Amino acid sequence: MSVSAVAVDASVCAPLAVLGRDVTVPLVTGGEVTYAALDYAASAPALQRVWDDVAAYAPYYGSVHRGAGYLSQLSTDLFENSRTTVADFLGCREGDQVVFTRSTTDSLNLLAAALPAGCEVFVFETEHHASLLPWRNARVTYLDAPRTPDEAVHTLERALADRDPYGPALVCVTGASNVTGEIWPVRELAAAAHAHGARIVLDAAQLAPHHPVSIDELDVDWVAFSGHKLYAPFGSGVLAGRSDWLRAAEPYLAGGGASRKVARRPKEAGGGVDVEWHDSAARHEAGSPNVIGVYSIASACKALTEAGFDELVAREQYLIAKVREGLAEVPQVRVLSLFGDDAPRVGVISFVVDGWNSSHFAAALSAEYGIGVRDGLFCAHPLVRTLLGGEPDEPGECGAPEAAPGEKSLNAIRVSFGAGTPDEHVERFVRAVKELVADGARWNYRTEDGRCVPDTGAAA
Repeated sequence: MSVSAVAVDASVCAPLAVLGRDVTVPLVTGGEVTYAALDYAASAPALQRVWDDVAAYAPYYGSVHRGAGYLSQLSTDLFENSRTTVADFLGCREGDQVVFTRSTTDSLNLLAAALPAGCEVFVFETEHHASLLPWRNARVTYLDAPRTPDEAVHTLERALADRDPYGPALVCVTGASNVTGEIWPVRELAAAAHAHGARIVLDAAQLAPHHPVSIDELDVDWVAFSGHKLYAPFGSGVLAGRSDWLRAAEPYLAGGGASRKVARRPKEAGGGVDVEWHDSAARHEAGSPNVIGVYSIASACKALTEAGFDELVAREQYLIAKVREGLAEVPQVRVLSLFGDDAPRVGVISFVVDGWNSSHFAAALSAEYGIGVRDGLFCAHPLVRTLLGGEPDEPGECGAPEAAPGEKSLNAIRVSFGAGTPDEHVERFVRAVKELVADGARWNYRTEDGRCVPDTGAAA
């Protein structure tokens, strides 16, 4: 897709205002520059709309579900109305529950704790650690990285065909890779799971900020995502979907809010307490809830919906094309991909540069150009190692990650962007990549606490 293929008016400016858009940072070479935040896949900047909504509510903050006072009642209404907003945003079905958590990782660990006895879990090795690791108390089948969307579906079908057809099973899959940005065939994988009597949970952390996600239309059983990927600060997340496994499970945390009734047992009956737990979402929301974090998610959901995903997707595809075309002009750059150049994707692109350790390259982008990207293995170690094929970065370079005995040092660079990214940020990034590859860094760097940092006063 060429840049010119997108309407010109889609490229004028970022469609949604974010905090930090005017922040300036110092350069080691002198002067300051407006910071180019291109690490959205880790934490997207908060929308200005979200911050304004939270600021307007803050004076009215009160306890949730526990107070008779006006502010407590207002906060409770705000909290529960936010649940409805999120349910609408996700296209929840009648009877689905929306449980508020701390993050995608927390959501998937909650679901892991709610698995029925004997449940088998099927997960691709390509997953983020948040969806790869929580299932350690279940029987887990790890599936090899597919090289096409069709291969992903066929791989899952073969694995499910070999399972016990009478026991419970769960498939966990990402909606969009946090490494390559490639969109996975979620609807087809859900159909395969259900055809073999399994359920499926969608890790939508990287998909929901970029594309509409509907539980009903995708026919998934659960969706998990994080507020901090969705332009909402304060450390909240969501697990939404079928209620039966959640109602049947022991509360994720035991405490106030999760319990409906607690009573002492008579001493002659052994003492202790009897507890009746809620069977609503409150069952897994013990303790005083993060009402500000929850409200920030709801505000972000409203902002994205009102902006219109058609416009947001078109603008992002323009930026993706701009970055990919720019990187393609640098022979030393290799973009990482599972499904190939034509695969649909969100604004997440990872790459390596011949002759550079990725940590060194990322440090130079920051120190010399004011560009923030991510380097490393992106909490998806098996996937990045598979994509790099065991190819090492330059040994001994500044910031080269330590490798286990017998292993090669591997890492990559990730650039990611979204609804708050202006043209100038991606243009500066492409220009900086070309200059660094052609001319090298203008500054010397050293390793400090495992990170590559500029050497004080040491121009190259």
